[in-house]
Amino acid sequence: MSRKEISEQRFTQFFETLPEYCYLISPDGKILDVNPAACEGLGYKREELVGTPLSALYAPESHARMRELFEEWKRNGALRNEEMVILTKSGEKRTVLLTAGSVKDASGKLLHSTSVQVDITERKQVQERLRESESRLEAIVASAMDAVIAIDEQQRIVVFNAAAEKMFGCPTAKAIGMSIDGFIPGRFRAEHRAHIRNFADTGVTFRAMGTMGTLWGLRTNGEEFPIEASISKTKTGSRELFTAIIRDVTGRLQVEGALKRSEERSRELVLRSPVPMVVTRGPSYENEFANFKFAELFGYTLEDVPNEASWWSLAYPDAAYREAVRAEWLQRVEKATRLRADIEPMEADVRCKDGTVRHTEFHFSSFGDTSLVSFVDLTDRHRAELALRESERRFRLVANTAPVMIWMSGRDGRPSYFNQLWLDFTGQSEAQLQSGLAELVHPEDCPECVDIYREAFAQRRPFRKQCRLRRHDGQYRWILDIGVPRFEEDGSFAGYIGSCVDITEQKLAEEVRSKTSQTVIQAQDQERRWLARELHDDISQRISLLAFNLKSLQLNLPSSPAALRNLLEEEYKFVSELASDVEALSHRLHTSTLQRMGLVTAAAVFCREFSRRQKLQIAFSSEGTPERIPDAISLCLFRVLQEALQNAAKHSGATHLEVSLVVASNEIVLTVHDEGRGFDLNEALQETGLGLTSMKERLKLVDGCLAIDSRLQGGTTIRAHVPLVPRMNSARAGA
Repeated sequence: MSRKEISEQRFTQFFETLPEYCYLISPDGKILDVNPAACEGLGYKREELVGTPLSALYAPESHARMRELFEEWKRNGALRNEEMVILTKSGEKRTVLLTAGSVKDASGKLLHSTSVQVDITERKQVQERLRESESRLEAIVASAMDAVIAIDEQQRIVVFNAAAEKMFGCPTAKAIGMSIDGFIPGRFRAEHRAHIRNFADTGVTFRAMGTMGTLWGLRTNGEEFPIEASISKTKTGSRELFTAIIRDVTGRLQVEGALKRSEERSRELVLRSPVPMVVTRGPSYENEFANFKFAELFGYTLEDVPNEASWWSLAYPDAAYREAVRAEWLQRVEKATRLRADIEPMEADVRCKDGTVRHTEFHFSSFGDTSLVSFVDLTDRHRAELALRESERRFRLVANTAPVMIWMSGRDGRPSYFNQLWLDFTGQSEAQLQSGLAELVHPEDCPECVDIYREAFAQRRPFRKQCRLRRHDGQYRWILDIGVPRFEEDGSFAGYIGSCVDITEQKLAEEVRSKTSQTVIQAQDQERRWLARELHDDISQRISLLAFNLKSLQLNLPSSPAALRNLLEEEYKFVSELASDVEALSHRLHTSTLQRMGLVTAAAVFCREFSRRQKLQIAFSSEGTPERIPDAISLCLFRVLQEALQNAAKHSGATHLEVSLVVASNEIVLTVHDEGRGFDLNEALQETGLGLTSMKERLKLVDGCLAIDSRLQGGTTIRAHVPLVPRMNSARAGA
C-alpha cells in the first residue's frame, strides 16, 4: 500500500470517528461528504445531505453572519470557532462553533474545503442558566433585607450588598477589599477570627442564625448594635469564601424587652388581681401560676393543683357531681375554642381545701396555647337566692292555703302572682290571669275598677274596691279587693300586694237586712197606727163616755141612795173593763211578767188572759225548760207567741188552740197549733201582711228559724226553733 493510500485510509478513519460534525464542501458550496456524527446529530441520512448546499443547514438568523464569514474565508482561507445556529431535520435549532479550512492543488486551485462544527447547545444552555442564576443571586443579594457580606480567606470583603451599606453606614465601593474587622467592635475581633478559623477547620458548611447567640456589629460612626448572623462556607478550587447574612436585631430586642416587661407586668397584675385566676399552658392545661386571690378563696396552691386533672379530684370529691360539671365545662370550652370567643359563664359548687364549699362562677379565655381561668365567688349571692327561693316557697305555701284570694303586681302595674284560690275561683291558669283580668270583671264594674287601681298606683297608696268577678261556672260574684303598695328594703317601690274575698253572701245579707229594716219600720209604723186606733177609737171614746156619764151623774144626782149605788156600780164595771183592756194593750207592747217570772210563766199567763179576752180555749204545756233562759231568746219567743196567737184568733176560725214550750238537744221549740181553716203558705208570704215575716226576722236575730205546716181546712202548726246560746243581743231581738 502506498503512502498516499495509507494517508487516505487514516483520514477516512479520522473523518468517520470524529465526534464533531464534519463536512467536505465542493468549491460551489455543496456537501461532498458528511461524517456519521453530523448525520446523527442533525437527524439526516448521509445520502440526504450529500449534494445539498451547506448553507441550507443554517438557521435564518445566521444567514447574514454566514455571508460575512464567507468573505472572510475567501480572504484568509480559514475560519476558527465562529458561533452559528444550524437546523436539524426536525427544525430544532442547535448552536455550533464553526471551524473551516481549504484544500488546494499545487497551482493553488481550490479542490475542496472542510467544515467542522462543534455542538455547544447544551453548554450554552448551562451557561445561560448559570448567568440567570447569577443574575437572580445578585438581585437577591442586592434586594435582601438582611446584610449579605462575603469575605475571603484573608478576611477581605468581596461582597457587600445594599442592606449592608444601610446597616453599617458604608458604601459598597469603599467596603469591597476592606477587612471585616472594620465592622466588628474591637473587643470581639480576636474571638471572631478564632471562630472563623474553627469554622474553616470543621466540616460544617453552614451555621444558622441565632445558634451563635447575640453578636455585636460596629457602624462606621462608632455605634455598636446587636446582630444575629448565619455563616456559610463555599470552596471554589483552592479558594474558600465565607458568606455571612447579618440581621440588625435592635428593634426586635427592644420589642422583646418591652414584651418581657409587659408579661412581667401582666403576671404581676394577675397575681395581685382581686379576682381569683389560674393561668394554664399547653394541651394538658398545666397550671403555670395561680394568683394570691385563688389561694385565699380556695386554699389551694400551685403545688396542690399543678394541672387541670388534679383540680377536678380536689374541687369535686363527689364523682357523679364531678363528671356532670366536667362534661358541661369541656363542652363550653370546646365551643369557646371553636368560635374563638370567651366561654359562656357557668356556676358550680367548689370544695375548698378546708372542707368548706363555695358557689363559684367560672370564666375561660384562651390565647394560643395559654388559657386564663377566672373565678367569681357567688356564695353570698347564691345563699341569698336560696333564701329568697325558700321564702318565696313558704310565701306560696301560705298564700295557697290562705282562705282569701291573694295577688301581686310588679313595678309596671301588671299582675305577677295569683295564689291557688284565684286559679280555683276563675278556672284559669296563672299565665292566663297575668295577661289581664278585664274579661273576668263585669262590664259595668270594669271602668271604675281600672280608674281606682290606676289612681292608687300612681299615688302609691292603699285602695279598696268592690266589683263583680266571673267565677269558673260563669256566675258573677261580688268581690272585695284590698291592695297595698310594696316597698323594697331601700324604700324603692316594688309593686302591690292585695287580697280578695267573696262578699256575695254579705251583699245578699245586706239586701235582706235592708228589706228587713224596711219591714220592721213598716211593722213599727203599723203597730203605732194600730195603737193609735186602739187609743182613739176605743180607749179614748170609752174614757170620753165615762167622763160624760160622770158629768151627767153630777148634774142629775139620783135622789135615792140605791139608784146612786146602781149607777156607780155600772160605772165601776165600765172602768174595770177599761183598765183590763189597757192592761191587755200594755201586755201586748211589753209584759213585766216576762222579766219577773220568766218565759214559761209569762207565756202561760198570756195564754190565759188571751183566752179570756178572745173567748178561746188555749191548752198550754212546757217540758224541760230551764229556770233561766237568755233574755233575748225569751223576748223573741214571747213576741212570736203573741203574733202566732193573734194570727190564729184572727184568721183560723178555731176555738181550741195548743201551745207548748219544749227543750231538747240544747234547743228550745215553741209550737202553736190550731185545727182551723189553714192557708196557702206561698200566697201568705206574698201578701202585704207582716206577721210571718216579722216572726222570721225576729228568730234570725237569735239564730233561730221558723217552720210552718198549714193545709187548707187542715189546720196550722207553727214551730219556732232557737238554740239556747244565741249570738245576737236582746235589744235587736226585741226590737
